[in-house]
Amino acid sequence: MKLDPGQAEPPSHVISGPHASRVDQPPDGWRLWWLAIRPKTLSISVAPVVAGTALAWGDGHTLDLRPFAASLLGALAIQAGTNLYNDVGDALRGGDQPLRQGPPRVTALGWASPERVKRAALACFALAALVGLYLAWRGGWPIIALGLASLAAGWAYSGGPRPIAYTPTGEAFVIAFFGIGAVGGTYYLQTLHLTGQSIMVGAALGAVAAAVLLANNYRDMEPDRLAGRRTLAIRIGAEASKAVYGMLLLSPIALLASPLGPKGGWLCLVALPMALWLILRFATRARGPAFNAILAATAQFQLLLAGLVGLGILL
Repeated sequence: MKLDPGQAEPPSHVISGPHASRVDQPPDGWRLWWLAIRPKTLSISVAPVVAGTALAWGDGHTLDLRPFAASLLGALAIQAGTNLYNDVGDALRGGDQPLRQGPPRVTALGWASPERVKRAALACFALAALVGLYLAWRGGWPIIALGLASLAAGWAYSGGPRPIAYTPTGEAFVIAFFGIGAVGGTYYLQTLHLTGQSIMVGAALGAVAAAVLLANNYRDMEPDRLAGRRTLAIRIGAEASKAVYGMLLLSPIALLASPLGPKGGWLCLVALPMALWLILRFATRARGPAFNAILAATAQFQLLLAGLVGLGILL
């Protein structure tokens, strides 16, 4: 269903598809916006900040809670803004088809007007920019460049003439900004320099974040085709998507537990059973609403890896 910017919110009784039963009593207030920012995947922003801070502490630097808290708040604000802008962008482009199997989207279901969702997204980006002023003061031009690039990428993910979300490059975008950039930026704010290991850990955690996106796009292959998307899952097909998902979960464990990984990185082997369980579920479950649980569990797997990185350094 496509909504024009000036179009009134449709009444709930005209909504069809898998979310129809949930529209009779739509959420309001903070519950509406909590649903809109997709809380089950917000840990994608938390994990890199935890890992980057742990790496800096493990390298002998004094832990400063101020850049840690600011980095965490800024990362969460950028992801929330990106999710909100994706919500309204997909609705206006017709990307949220009635056949879509994912969690409800507030714009497409008429729970909030496009203007309200856009304003909420801009408020999140403004909060990230405000936090970025402190981070820029601490980290200088490298952090300013990273912050501006992250804000621009958050808008470009669903906005502009060729949204990233509609192309096969979405997973690469996630690895770059929610992995390498997030871990490397957090490490830099604590130490004012970068190391190859911080970039490697960022790539490892970014790969799992990319697996979350791949699970999302694999679930929605059919409706995405109807919407004109050409995601990585659509380009490579179902069987290859299963193989890529497995690689995105197993390669981070191999990297983090290798001699190139952080101190105590061997502890990440504890996550191997969960990775194998997720890969099996991905390969055997039919595409549909069941994949929402796989998607959320993949995000939890990334947070587990970040926690194991921190615990390994502590031990």
